[in-house]
Amino acid sequence: MNEYKSLMLQEAGEAPEVVATLLEKEKPAFAEIARLFSSARPAVVTTAARGSSDHAATFFKYLFEITCGVPVASIGPSIASVYNAPLHLNGGIHFTVSQSGASPDIVALQEAAKKGGATTIAVVNVTDSPLAKQADIVLGLNAGAEKSVAATKSFIASVAALGGVTAVIGGKSALQTSLEMLPAALAATSGIDTSEVEDVLLNASSLYTGGRGTAFAIALEAALKAKETSGLHAEAFSLAELMHGPMRLVQPGFPIIGFVPDDAAFDNNAKALERLQNLGATTVSFSTRPLPGINLQIPTTGNGLIDPLVSLLVYYRLIESVTRKKGFDPDKPANLLKVTETV
Repeated sequence: MNEYKSLMLQEAGEAPEVVATLLEKEKPAFAEIARLFSSARPAVVTTAARGSSDHAATFFKYLFEITCGVPVASIGPSIASVYNAPLHLNGGIHFTVSQSGASPDIVALQEAAKKGGATTIAVVNVTDSPLAKQADIVLGLNAGAEKSVAATKSFIASVAALGGVTAVIGGKSALQTSLEMLPAALAATSGIDTSEVEDVLLNASSLYTGGRGTAFAIALEAALKAKETSGLHAEAFSLAELMHGPMRLVQPGFPIIGFVPDDAAFDNNAKALERLQNLGATTVSFSTRPLPGINLQIPTTGNGLIDPLVSLLVYYRLIESVTRKKGFDPDKPANLLKVTETV
């Protein structure tokens, strides 16, 4: 008898093909966005999103600021939808990231950004959604239907799409090459054994996730998935911030999951995990390099800024398994709906 596969697990497994498809099919959109940036040369880029999509926007923030040197600022959707405040974005470029493109608050914020003088770009899976219809440029995720409440392939696609934007604007051939290697690296995660980590999380009541740079965005997404699927309380921190107040809660056996790519922050991150181990924490690291504690070695794209996204696919499988072992349905988390329409 074949083992039951949740929709979450199936859809996560589609990520390599989804990424390859969007990088190919959206070349015209990438080129249009590159032309826009070349002419507009904005001093700041703005974003708006909710939930997992906001974590994708955070990944973009770090990647774009590191690669292009242009600040990326997140605008809370309620600025427009609740507080009715005008935005002054003349000559700006505004990205809205969404799977459904249906939530009234992000649609309202995009409208306010356009009225404020920005060119609007919708990074969206449903390309006939209200968000997409209103946007100046649509960058489609090409992820297909995503039925599980927990977003997986659409999140990975959102990050890959925004990575493509960064590569064409920054003119970084190395970044473009790593994105082209991303589907193969994602596919190569199949079969990575997470059973030891599953045992740690199955017996946990709370945990931290951590990372720096683009990996911090993945830590945010990992903490959210722990909460919404397995009902496990998790908080995400920069591994630098974790060395401050949050460290007070670390006790023997406390689980800390670190996303530690081979980038400029690797040595500092390794020292942080070592310090946490010395306090008794059970550390789990996702990395392309070996680290003390429980270490899951991840395939590489050749770029430490992109590799945390590869780690996330392994984590998705991990938390899906923990969820089922706890007796929960990962596709139908309590109290949640697939499309949350907030104002």
